[in-house]
Amino acid sequence: MRGLEHKVAVVTGSAMGIGKAAAAALSQDGAKVAISDIDDETGRLTVKEIEAAGGTAFFHHADVGVKRDIENLVEATVQRYGRLDILVNNAAVAISGRTVDLSEEDWLRTINTNLTSVWRAMKYAIPHMINLGGGAVVNVSSIQSLVGFKGWAAYAAAKGGVNALTRQAAVDYAPYKIRINAVAPGTIMTPMNERIFAAAPDKEALINKWNSLHPLGRFGQPGEVGALIAFLASEDASFITGEVIRVDGGAAIKAD
Repeated sequence: MRGLEHKVAVVTGSAMGIGKAAAAALSQDGAKVAISDIDDETGRLTVKEIEAAGGTAFFHHADVGVKRDIENLVEATVQRYGRLDILVNNAAVAISGRTVDLSEEDWLRTINTNLTSVWRAMKYAIPHMINLGGGAVVNVSSIQSLVGFKGWAAYAAAKGGVNALTRQAAVDYAPYKIRINAVAPGTIMTPMNERIFAAAPDKEALINKWNSLHPLGRFGQPGEVGALIAFLASEDASFITGEVIRVDGGAAIKAD
């Protein structure tokens, strides 16, 4: 284990996909985990899977776009386990559209869910970490914050904001021994991406196109991102803060 015994983690958007994989990896390394999502049924199934594997977890319904939900999530976790050491900001929505084509409603929803929620969760979680004398935050960004993809203006803008906020918060809270990093996945086979493929006019063509964007020639799997998140939350990463680490099969360095 990586020094996560007796640690407590909150993972947003953890009913499935990257969030679920991160929660499972943290649990395997010894942490107690608060599973949070708007999908109650799947979230509770995730808790059962973690418990079946010998871990400790509970489910708390929370919409990261709602201030009170995040406050309640943090407080419920502290009440249940007595502390909060790790925060993983994973919840997001994928709304496509070019700058001119996006509606204001879709722009604001994307920014609120994918960026403001990260600030919101850190705002309420970090004071508990300060009281403990340290902690770790891992924010889930995207390589779309680093390179251009057609038709994802709001999503890319929100994830770029996540990177900037990660670096700023890392500087602000380093004196309190709180490390704050971000991971930037490439294409990961998550339910969110599966929905994008399902809606495409030519699913196989889109899958092949996205595969070709990665020098390793394939999609990533949620567990590959979850393992990196657990590492960054652990004492093995004790001298890493303010970083945005790509886990993208080389997509961000590929030259056309």
